[in-house]
Amino acid sequence: MRFLGNVLATVVGLFVFIILFFFTSALIIGLVSSGSQDATEVPTNSVLKLTLDRPIQEKITEENPFQELEGFPGVGAAPMGLIDLLGEIDNAKLDPNIKGIYLEVGLISQGFATLEEIRNALVEFKDSGKFIIAYGEIYTEGAYYLASVADHIYLAPEGIMIFDGLGTEIIYLKEFLNNLGIEPEVFRVGEYKSAVEPFLRNDMSEENREQIKAYLSDLHEHYLSSIEASRGIAFEDLKSISDNALVRSPEDAVGFKLVDDTLYFDQVVDKLKESSGVAKDEKLSLLTYGQYKKAPRLNRQEFSRNKVAVIVGEGQIISGNGGSGFLGGNKIADEIRKARNNESIKAIVLRINSPGGSALASDVMWREVKLAAQEKPVIASMSDLAASGGYYMAMAADTIVAYPNTITGSIGIFSLLFNAEDLLNNKLGLHFESVSTGKLSNLGSPTDDFTQAEREYLQTNVDRGYKTFVSKAAEGRNMPVDSLESLASGRVWTGNAAVENGLVDVLGDLEDAIEIAATSAGVENDYMVRYYPEKKDFLSDLLNKPIEKVGYLFAPEQDPLLKPVLEQVRFIQAMEGPQALLPYRFKIE
Repeated sequence: MRFLGNVLATVVGLFVFIILFFFTSALIIGLVSSGSQDATEVPTNSVLKLTLDRPIQEKITEENPFQELEGFPGVGAAPMGLIDLLGEIDNAKLDPNIKGIYLEVGLISQGFATLEEIRNALVEFKDSGKFIIAYGEIYTEGAYYLASVADHIYLAPEGIMIFDGLGTEIIYLKEFLNNLGIEPEVFRVGEYKSAVEPFLRNDMSEENREQIKAYLSDLHEHYLSSIEASRGIAFEDLKSISDNALVRSPEDAVGFKLVDDTLYFDQVVDKLKESSGVAKDEKLSLLTYGQYKKAPRLNRQEFSRNKVAVIVGEGQIISGNGGSGFLGGNKIADEIRKARNNESIKAIVLRINSPGGSALASDVMWREVKLAAQEKPVIASMSDLAASGGYYMAMAADTIVAYPNTITGSIGIFSLLFNAEDLLNNKLGLHFESVSTGKLSNLGSPTDDFTQAEREYLQTNVDRGYKTFVSKAAEGRNMPVDSLESLASGRVWTGNAAVENGLVDVLGDLEDAIEIAATSAGVENDYMVRYYPEKKDFLSDLLNKPIEKVGYLFAPEQDPLLKPVLEQVRFIQAMEGPQALLPYRFKIE
């Protein structure tokens, strides 16, 4: 048996080595060949084509070069970095050879604050005197929000336009878990801390319905107001069209002036030629985002000894260094600490896009933010989400900046454990016996009913965590604890409402936060921006951790069908210890 085991191990090892050798060789060849390519030449009268049909992250720190290989098995579309995208739009604004942007929108699923950031950049591009033409076969609410800034909006003649308001849906699991023989044990504080509702109910509580209705209405009002400003359609008319779902066909979209015309792609190309000054019988220079990234930089920063550090924290908060989709508390704390101790860094912007997570990891980061704020300006910039643990990260900053459509607040703590005794014993026939030295030694075991002593212990921890969260938030916001507590209890707020209630200082984007940081440090006329964590060198990372890296490149999470399910599993698995987490994972459409 030992011999057979050794043989199998050798065969598996050889197989893994061959795979690694093949992909490493292919990668090196690809990197060498791409490195030898000349920079993209931008012909006169060119148009930048932005196809925004892929995930958009705040900052790309870990690249997967195989994602650029179309049709490669198990490989989804490469995510786009928001900071990189904004940089390319800004560069195109300064480029005399770029006459306009062709905005090709698809099934965009980004949060509205991310779309707001892109939209603001497109407005600045258009204000420079250049044109934007948008085209789509399908316009979702988010896609149209971006497209509405364009000079001309076109829809395919048989296309679809969704303009019927914002909504979200929550899955309730109580009956499902009961059928499996799993009983959730929940410890929480606050009537609005509804992160655990799907495990305890088969329907929505009135408190949860109240807060969802409030922030959806606020988001929708801002959405319609922005479209009113861009398209010149009265707010009340837009609201009537949306509330009554009056857009049933492409002709309706044209009739209500939401789009300018219904065209096919070849007809849109003719419009692009006309707008960019290219004759109809000549070829249009349409540069993709990937091509334009290699074009000469016109917005390169001038060197300065004064730096503003932008530290990006994105994903569900966990302890440690984090990884794909997770914000590592220790990693971000270390980045803040290094920025605090770096004399050339005069101010720090903490960019947050997180629903929250581990209360412990959030507190670790809070401490570093507080220490840094004692030595240099620290500004928090909230993206789509800065809720619960995400708000915890921000509350020690000197100034908090959010978008009107940021989702924030959710100041609360909970713990969630499962008792699977019925499933294991009665349905699967598995039985467990334990031996312990104390009455709480087996705390959290999924194979036994919780004792009253265990429940009291866990609830005490949650109560203590909530009290800490509220008191530190009150300190950071210079509020009496009673006033802060009236805004807490896990309730979720939009950026607009958070400013009104004093949880946020200023409405603005990332650039506004950077300018506030530089001004606060007294270097507004002489500074450069640096982003952290720094991007990993893919080849070095592959050579140092080949098995882990190849596993990441071709993991099932890359499959678009499996990804949502696996993300949900990882989301629950990461919930260790008390959680400062957004009420639920939701998608607004």
